[in-house]
Amino acid sequence: MELDKTFESRDEINRQVVQVLDEAGRSWNVKVLRYEIKNLTPPDAILRAMQAQITAEREKRAVIATSEGEKQKEINLAEGSKQSDILNSEGEKQAAINKAQGDATAIRLVAEATAAGIQMVAEAIGKEGGMAAANLKVAELYISAFGNLAKTNNTLIIPSNVSDVAGLVASAMSVLDKTRVGGAGAAR
Repeated sequence: MELDKTFESRDEINRQVVQVLDEAGRSWNVKVLRYEIKNLTPPDAILRAMQAQITAEREKRAVIATSEGEKQKEINLAEGSKQSDILNSEGEKQAAINKAQGDATAIRLVAEATAAGIQMVAEAIGKEGGMAAANLKVAELYISAFGNLAKTNNTLIIPSNVSDVAGLVASAMSVLDKTRVGGAGAAR
């Protein structure tokens, strides 16, 4: 019987010894009722070998448990990083969508405001004194533009007839009139 088996099978050994002793003692009218092995003490060399085996087995289990723990740790870290990346990208996507929607709304509002402003100017020009006000505004813008040019550049481009600001305004207003006539023709 192997040594490991002897430690596990004390009851079996006890039964077999009782049976053998009982048969041997019959001729002398001796009945063996019980036999018990209380302690098995193998030689020191075997004890050291058994202890080394037990230590190696425990170390093996500890290494396996440690490696399983490291593996699970790496899996958890990778899964956490993956989820973090997904959430970050979803957040960036939603931010881009929100910004695009905001930009679109701003562009639409500016366009609507510009259209309303143009409509108001067109209505004002059609009223009494509207054309005179438009002439005044064009003249102001013309003079302001020349003033800004003189401040910012070393070279100044001047029309051939500077004294004829009224002629320039008249030219601009004739373009304005043609536009208005064209717009009225288109409205008919």
